[in-house]
This record gives sequence, structure tokens and C-alpha cells, in this order.
Amino acid sequence: MPEQAGLTPLMTADEVNALLKSVYPQLNRAMSYYRATDVFAGGCTVRLDADERHLRPGGTVSGPSLFTLADIGGYVCVLSHAGPDALSVTTNLNINFVRKAEAGPIDAHCRILKLGRSLMVFDCDIVAGADGQTVAHATGTYSIPPKR
Repeated sequence: MPEQAGLTPLMTADEVNALLKSVYPQLNRAMSYYRATDVFAGGCTVRLDADERHLRPGGTVSGPSLFTLADIGGYVCVLSHAGPDALSVTTNLNINFVRKAEAGPIDAHCRILKLGRSLMVFDCDIVAGADGQTVAHATGTYSIPPKR
């Protein structure tokens, strides 16, 4: 995704991953299934390394696993661009599943559509497989707590 003018990240992917590990340890427990791989002006890329625990019958990565990836993408966007306040929360998230995702790396390319003082609107193109086809598309909104 291209960088967006006027939106400068305040944190790197490594800094966001360290913050997630400290404030949201239950996300990954002992493994790093969900992680930020890139933060850039106006967005981020997050990855799910899907294995058998993310599959439903038939070998398809479950909807809740992909939904979580989109939600983590929004969280990484808000943390990296609005500041490391862990109290930002999802207020809306919509997802469309468009094709089967199999186990392996799944990336969510997320971009900020609008970043205000109290809300951030974003979307994610979730891609998987050797051909990088879209498996889901999500849009969402995060609430940003007031500065203390």
C-alpha cells in the first residue's frame, strides 16, 4: 500500500510488537501468531502465521482467526499513528470473506482512511497463498481515548 501524506507513524513495527507483548500478552501466549510486520505513513501490515489451531473442518482458516487479524491491524494502525495508548478500542468492524484461506502466512494490508482526535477509520485487504489473492476485506473504526 502506498504511504499517505500527513500521517506519520509514531512507532515502528518492532515497538508495536513489544507494546502488544506487554499490554496484550493473551493475544499470542508463547507463540507469535499475530504480529506487525511493517508500519508506514498511513498504515501497516500485520501477519497471521496460521496453523492447525486456526483451521476449521475442511482445512479452511476460520472466520474468527481472520476477523482477529483485521482487528489487530486496526489496533496496530491506531497505536502506531495516534500513540501508544493501549486503551483504544474497536467500535465497529465489518468483514467480507471472499475466498478460502489455507494454513500458512496471511497478511492484512491496512490503511487509515481517517484519523481524527477521537476516531480512526481503516480498511484491510487480507491476502493469502502463493498468488497473494484477497481472502477477506474488512473496514473498521477505533475509538481513541482523550489525552490525559
